[in-house]
Amino acid sequence: MIPALMPTYNRAPLSFVSGTGAWLTEADGRRFLDFAAGIGVNALGHAHPALVRALTEQAGRLWHVSNLYRIPEQEALADRLTAASFADTVFFTNSGTEATELALKMVRRFWHGEGRERHRILTFTGAFHGRSTGAIAAAGPGKMTDGFGPLMPGFEVLEWGDHDALHAAMDETVAAVMVEPIQGEGGIRTMPPECLRGLRELCDATGALMVLDEVQCGTGRTGRLFAHEWAGIAPDILLVAKGIGGGFPLGAVLAQERAATPMVAGTHGSTYGGNPLGCAVGAKVMEIVAEPDFLAEVERKGAAMEEQLSALVAAHPAIFAGVRGKGLMRGLACKVTNTDVVAAARDAELLVVPAADNVVRLLPPLTISDDEITEGLARLDKAASALAEQGASA
Repeated sequence: MIPALMPTYNRAPLSFVSGTGAWLTEADGRRFLDFAAGIGVNALGHAHPALVRALTEQAGRLWHVSNLYRIPEQEALADRLTAASFADTVFFTNSGTEATELALKMVRRFWHGEGRERHRILTFTGAFHGRSTGAIAAAGPGKMTDGFGPLMPGFEVLEWGDHDALHAAMDETVAAVMVEPIQGEGGIRTMPPECLRGLRELCDATGALMVLDEVQCGTGRTGRLFAHEWAGIAPDILLVAKGIGGGFPLGAVLAQERAATPMVAGTHGSTYGGNPLGCAVGAKVMEIVAEPDFLAEVERKGAAMEEQLSALVAAHPAIFAGVRGKGLMRGLACKVTNTDVVAAARDAELLVVPAADNVVRLLPPLTISDDEITEGLARLDKAASALAEQGASA
């Protein structure tokens, strides 16, 4: 008999009842150090006082009025985002998946407005853009698409890192290229800055729109507000979510005027997108995360974490193969099954996340302390030692 909750998740046997900063408390009283942060969502940790105040104060005033009316909190957050980024305009969603869907609509609407039939959207293997029918089509064939066909047409999935294939595919029939500067679900695979710059040049040469998905790698995660800033380029369209709401459901599409001009009244909408609650929290997140000193600390802590992770790899060569990523978005390539590492870390009361390419993701809150980084990696060392012992006794 099917349970009341549809069984679409393989859930760990944990029930958390409270959280503070980088720590979560289980129903039985155990305290776990959280290097998952809700898969990169809780950018400022659990129960951050400033976010709690922003949410409760807004909840005491107004929850929802719909986008039939002006929403001052929405306008304030849009002003913050455009002032801090390349963007001229913003549309708010509730999730990264919804942001993906809007971006795809914007690309098609743009070329419709130009009076040209350009429908090909280039994407890359290992991508994850969400779980809607459009988003899974963009990622290409695999476990997410099995049984959900026919898929939305128009996508051409190229091999990640294959420069020759990209150059061969790029011509004036391409409508857009969509890519994550750092793949999260795909295994913390980073597109080098020079490749992002080259992609920008290819898009400029052919007229294709450049769509960057920073749902996981954005909002300060790498030590810059957005990861593409390391390459010194700007996309035409940018997808953000996860960290921008600090745990409250919020996403956004940021765009340059050229890409957004065709999106006039009636071309898109959302019942809850940009609601006062989400935007009040998002504005507080931006107030904190966009500060240069805060971002510099993320960069510094990320470098310290990379150094300690490299030492961990050296100490456990039978378990780990290497370190990936940037800032506080790190991946451990594994020689053993990555889900075994996740389970062993959980036994050591540390939460980490599996990814493709046999990688374990480490996505701690951006507010994590140096001592907590050291403690987390000590627990990961304990987990690796336990796995090594199991291997020796097997």
